[in-house]
Amino acid sequence: MKLVAPLSAFGRDDLAIAGGKGANLGELVRNGFPVPGGFVVTTHAYDLVAQGRTTADMPDELRRTILDAYAELGGGPVAVRSSATAEDLPGATFAGQQDTYLNVVGDEALLEAVRRCWGSLWTDRAVAYRARLGIEDVSIAVVVQSMVEPDTAGVMLTANPVSGDRTQLVIDASSGLGEAVVSGLVTPDHYVVDAGGAIQFTPGRREVVIRGKAGGGVTHETGATGVRLPDAVVEELAALGRRVADLFGGPQDIEWACADGRVHLLQARPMTALPPPPVGRLNPIQRRLATVLVEYLPVRPYPIDMSTWIPYGPVGLMGKVTGAFGLRGAFEGFLREEDGVVYALLPPKPHPTPGVLAAPFRVAAKARRYDPARWTEDPRFLDYVAAVRQFAAHDLAAMPWEELVRVPRQALALVAPMTDLRIDYLPRTGLALLRLLVTVKLLRRGPLFGGLLFGAVTRTTQANEALVRLAELARRTGALGEDPLPAEFQTAFQEFLSEYGHRETLSPILVSPPAWVDDPETVLGLIRVLATEPPQRMETDDALERLLDHPLLRNPRCRARMTRWAAAARAGIAFREDSHFYFTMLQPVLRRSLVELGRRLRDKGPLDRPEDVFHLRLEELESFQDTATDRERLREIARARAAKREELAGTRLIDPAAVFPASECGDALLTGSPASGGVATGPVKVIRGPAEFGKFEAGDVLVCPYTNPSWTPLFQRAAAVIVDSGGAASHAAIVAREYGIPAVMGTGTGTSVLEDDRLVTVNGDTGTVTDAA
Repeated sequence: MKLVAPLSAFGRDDLAIAGGKGANLGELVRNGFPVPGGFVVTTHAYDLVAQGRTTADMPDELRRTILDAYAELGGGPVAVRSSATAEDLPGATFAGQQDTYLNVVGDEALLEAVRRCWGSLWTDRAVAYRARLGIEDVSIAVVVQSMVEPDTAGVMLTANPVSGDRTQLVIDASSGLGEAVVSGLVTPDHYVVDAGGAIQFTPGRREVVIRGKAGGGVTHETGATGVRLPDAVVEELAALGRRVADLFGGPQDIEWACADGRVHLLQARPMTALPPPPVGRLNPIQRRLATVLVEYLPVRPYPIDMSTWIPYGPVGLMGKVTGAFGLRGAFEGFLREEDGVVYALLPPKPHPTPGVLAAPFRVAAKARRYDPARWTEDPRFLDYVAAVRQFAAHDLAAMPWEELVRVPRQALALVAPMTDLRIDYLPRTGLALLRLLVTVKLLRRGPLFGGLLFGAVTRTTQANEALVRLAELARRTGALGEDPLPAEFQTAFQEFLSEYGHRETLSPILVSPPAWVDDPETVLGLIRVLATEPPQRMETDDALERLLDHPLLRNPRCRARMTRWAAAARAGIAFREDSHFYFTMLQPVLRRSLVELGRRLRDKGPLDRPEDVFHLRLEELESFQDTATDRERLREIARARAAKREELAGTRLIDPAAVFPASECGDALLTGSPASGGVATGPVKVIRGPAEFGKFEAGDVLVCPYTNPSWTPLFQRAAAVIVDSGGAASHAAIVAREYGIPAVMGTGTGTSVLEDDRLVTVNGDTGTVTDAA
């Protein structure tokens, strides 16, 4: 239990003794990097004096030990830096949360600086920062290093913090101590070094220079001048930076100083909130897949999503469907993980296999045999629905752990028949749609194609009609103004949840967000929106009648054939929608089993909340042994991933510009894909999720990051729709066309560019959004 030891005594595994800064610097020293000499006042020293959280008294033995180490260092000016045990970690850098003192001179000044560093562990900002990250147990060491009085100093990032490019290094530099750069007091010189060593330079302004004063402390000078770093120094910094990144296994944030042409490294810590690497230019197939994936991933998946519903749910289903017809890689491996947390979406590159040669024959055979209009009569479907309903009736709370932990895997196994049904019935669906599209194109009636698909009765339309009836009941009974809700409304509401409660609130490919039945307030919010004013009704589209007026379709047999073809296409649309509806019946069952496992782990100690189970993978739950060691293991995994997720909270999985490239279009505020024709003007209402549905009013322009069936009632009142993600075939586009309102998809930045109540004009024909005249 050393109280003080030189930096070289520590390495990356000594976090508990030396804190993050001390452990990382010690690792650099051990590996031969140019680090100024110094020592660490360990956490044992802090524990010795921290009784009652006061650092006013310092035992004589500790004073002597610190001052002896200071004398061995030369007794000159030193930098005194806090080094908390939860500092300079992936997801928790604690940048600026504890104190640093520069150019400290003399015994008493050093001891006072150490005391102040200890005390900074308990400032309001540090306590609040730890509380936000859920960090409770923390201690602090203090790093003391010989001061370097540099000509130039600054910060080096071993990846580009804006683009996420891991092949570029970014160096910010200015005259004097690097504190001016770190604290943002100057506009520094800016260097970008690419993988080939090419240097881009942007001069700074050097508004302030911080230098050490004789006798201790620092001074701020203004109006300083300086010269550009020699290329040799920049190249040396870049080489050191890459070596440090290799040593720690990831991009690093490095403080450095250069004095008399010699480079010193003063600190290294993991870069935080780093965007994913650029994906480069996407080919048309990648971009098409990316528009779908981005729409389905409005939030970052949890580890439990990655090990359950993503590989076995709708994504896994589509992977098997495309694989069945000879296409591999369309829906696999598109999410990249780092420290157990998803950090990037990389659009997949599908590739054909030899099976693609037989695909036309398989498609033809299945199209002849399996009619989507009759798919609910298939015994496999009937058995599936019965099995799910029986499975959902299990009393999870009564199960012992050994039985409960098997439930998620059993639930995932139940979805297999729905995959087979999709493989069998989609071929005729696709052929029916293709046949209708080709026919209307040949007849030069292409614009009627979308209208010909209207009118398909689906479980989604039935759910929306049921919501309207509930809204009418709420208006009649005054339900939404009473607490508790009237019995008549409660009964109808529970019946609705029993039938439709498995619908997703956020995404069909994630299990972590609640379904309607798990979050009934979302449904009540929709009912409130609909109850405030009767929704507009969809006008019956007369596309089929207009098509049948074509001169070539006047023959009764031709008219009958075209009517059958339109009906077959609608049946295919209904199959696609309804098979999704039934496939997701298992989603809330699976989620409830996982949350129940989380509740048990909360009671045992590894988790703080039942929902923290989402930070774990299914196999980690399955292998859990109820021992002190295993409980602590799960606790550390969950907390580390929670911190990493918090770090990434402000970064996107993919740059929207790569998926939705902007096009030049005059004075447009936004451009995107035209998805539903027409022009409309109205005030913007940015709705980022179901919790904000209640603020939407009739005549508003709906601006949102994504949509799913839960959003449909808003379309009944919207003047137009603007969506960050998606394309012409996405949910929002289809529903907008059904309601006859303009829609612009794939704007990428609509929710960030537009603000509530801004009056805009949406042109669904050109895909543009402009300020209203």
